Amino acid sequence: MNILLFGPPGSGKSTHSRTIMKRYTLTYIASGDIIREEIWKGSALGLEMKKFIEKGDLLPDTVINTLVLSKLRRIRLNFIIDGYPRTAEQVLALENYLYDHGIKIDAAIDIYITKNESVQRISGRRICSSCGAVYHVKYNPPKIEGKCDICGGTLIQREDDRPEVAEKRYDIYINNMSPIIKFYKKQGIYVKIDGHGGISEVWERIRPLLDYIHNRERKRKTYE
Repeated sequence: MNILLFGPPGSGKSTHSRTIMKRYTLTYIASGDIIREEIWKGSALGLEMKKFIEKGDLLPDTVINTLVLSKLRRIRLNFIIDGYPRTAEQVLALENYLYDHGIKIDAAIDIYITKNESVQRISGRRICSSCGAVYHVKYNPPKIEGKCDICGGTLIQREDDRPEVAEKRYDIYINNMSPIIKFYKKQGIYVKIDGHGGISEVWERIRPLLDYIHNRERKRKTYE
């Protein structure tokens, strides 16, 4: 089972990706995690990418394609890709790779939320500067304001989580995803999920589809 998972900033796609990964034993490929890892290393590429992210701009397609596809080369089956592709150029690179390696995508799932909801979720997010634990001033506040429950570290707001940057990120996402959504609709694999509500509530909108795909693939393998 091979899945693409999309969604505006704050839609919860990373949270649901990890649930999907564990439930169906899939390899998790997250463009955001790959980027943050490179930035954490402090490499020349990482420092350059950090400049784009802090302004809310998308990274160059050539960079993203190289980072994500290099991860995908180690895998042929049973993966979930979180947050990629995000532009027409990235779709082309991914589709060429999949065609060359005889790999098909079973579903392109879009967890949709409004701009207001996106900005509220993103701008309220706080990260522990020591251990990386994630909180939210409204939905998941720490026991002591500004302090991590786990290690006592100071909670900070990432530069790309500021309201004005969050708004820009949302607008860029919506504009870029329009042709991508049309492409996957034509392929018959696009599914739009309402991302409003609690985590468990949204998950119950996603789960039946993936259970169906998983069971279909299991039966197909049984009769091969």
